[in-house]
Amino acid sequence: MPLVPTFQPFAGTPAAAKPQRGSAASRGYGRRWQKARKQFLLENPICQCGDSACQRPATEVDHIQPHRGDYDLFWSEANWQSLTKECHSRKTATEGGKTY
Repeated sequence: MPLVPTFQPFAGTPAAAKPQRGSAASRGYGRRWQKARKQFLLENPICQCGDSACQRPATEVDHIQPHRGDYDLFWSEANWQSLTKECHSRKTATEGGKTY
């Protein structure tokens, strides 16, 4: 009797091929980050993407230069900018989609 393939709904999807990354807290985005992020957005409430047509309220804090785990670069406010979700997603995609 021939073998019937087993249904695997997520097999072959890009997410299935990627290794699982740690939790947000384990990657540095814990309570301290949430507090710093909130303060930064209060001080920089408008998207800083550079597009003069985008003057919308910022919702995310972006690392201008990806920190790739560099603790000092992660916490350097000179390396932060406030962006909308859409602008942040666009920027991250142009960097190869790496978020950590």
